[in-house]
Amino acid sequence: MSRLEELIAELCPDGVEYKTLGEIGTMIRGNGLQKKDFTESGVGCIHYGQIYTYYGLFTDKTKSFVSPELAEKLQKVQKGDIILAVTSENIEDVCKCVAWLGDEEIVTGGHSAIFKHQQNPKYIAYWLQSEEFAAQKRKIAQGTKVIDVTTKKLDGIKIPLPPLEIQSEIVRIFDAFSELKAELKAELKARKEQYLYYLNSYFGNNLTELETIAKEKGYQVEKLSALGTLTRGKRFVRADILEEGTPCIHYGDLYTYYGIWADKAKTYLDPEQAATLRLAKKGDVVIVGAGENNEDIGVGVAWFGEENAAVHDACYIFSNHNLNPKYLSYYLRSNVYHSQIKKYVSEGKICAISAEGIGKSLMPVPPIEEQKRIVFILDNYDKLCSSLTSGLPAEIEARDKQYEYYRDLLLTFKPEVTA
Repeated sequence: MSRLEELIAELCPDGVEYKTLGEIGTMIRGNGLQKKDFTESGVGCIHYGQIYTYYGLFTDKTKSFVSPELAEKLQKVQKGDIILAVTSENIEDVCKCVAWLGDEEIVTGGHSAIFKHQQNPKYIAYWLQSEEFAAQKRKIAQGTKVIDVTTKKLDGIKIPLPPLEIQSEIVRIFDAFSELKAELKAELKARKEQYLYYLNSYFGNNLTELETIAKEKGYQVEKLSALGTLTRGKRFVRADILEEGTPCIHYGDLYTYYGIWADKAKTYLDPEQAATLRLAKKGDVVIVGAGENNEDIGVGVAWFGEENAAVHDACYIFSNHNLNPKYLSYYLRSNVYHSQIKKYVSEGKICAISAEGIGKSLMPVPPIEEQKRIVFILDNYDKLCSSLTSGLPAEIEARDKQYEYYRDLLLTFKPEVTA
């Protein structure tokens, strides 16, 4: 019998009491606080948007600060309080939370709620991730475009409330999971940095390094435009996408889905529509030409599908070349390439680059056998860092699934039997 089972058998043999959040604490709605209010120092603050994008389940340091004068007007957060983001664009994210574990008092603002209580704050935070809470949350959330949950309705949420000793043991188990995942993610980050180091060692970090490497190794240096043809894709929209048909590559998926190469598409189009578009054939490289920022513009995916793929008009098809497609795709992720094309990116709501701008970039062109050798080495690093079926990403995904399983198992209790 595990330590947790022993504690449950000893301290609550007849089941665990369920109480509402309103019975065990006080829910306070935040007020004010905009990102423009942030200062470089002052009183720590947590903006509701940061709960989605920056914080984990608990923290003892804040990313942002406000002036003491503004802090006086905002709702205060003490050690152990839980901050919930009560407004979101989707039902999954609404009520994400962070437990404040710092010793100093901080503040939060509108679209947030502060839960003040006398329980183990980590236990509450972990439970607010559970499916049991999610099922109750879905019943009280309101809105379509913007999802909102009121503090009054949160007060009615029922939570299992085992003794503090049991709460602490559950937290200890979850913390062990979290520490393991943190170690795996740190290792993955180190591997990725090593991978990028090797990638850039073949191409250089700037033009001077590129030309030096090429001269030492006897490689030619050519403009991309001289090595093949860049052709812009043709427009289709997300509403056109089907579950089967002709493969298609949407520009947004180059940022979120594709890696160095692909032989299967994520999405498809009606064959009749696809016939009117521009298609990438096996061995072509699809290069993204637009995005919300200029950092990733210009990355590409080598297409190895047996069937031609329709390409979105925010992308370019690089064809009629004699390069190893993967070699080119790796080059399109190098520092030296991005340092060159950055000056040709037009910035606005949507950043974009022309085929001409991409074509001006210089790249080293070793013999094809050397290209294959470089690809072989980088493929091994890429697989280790990116594969969802092997390497560290697969291990992290397995631990995530294990964590989710035990999270809902350990946070679901037999209700207390009442007379």
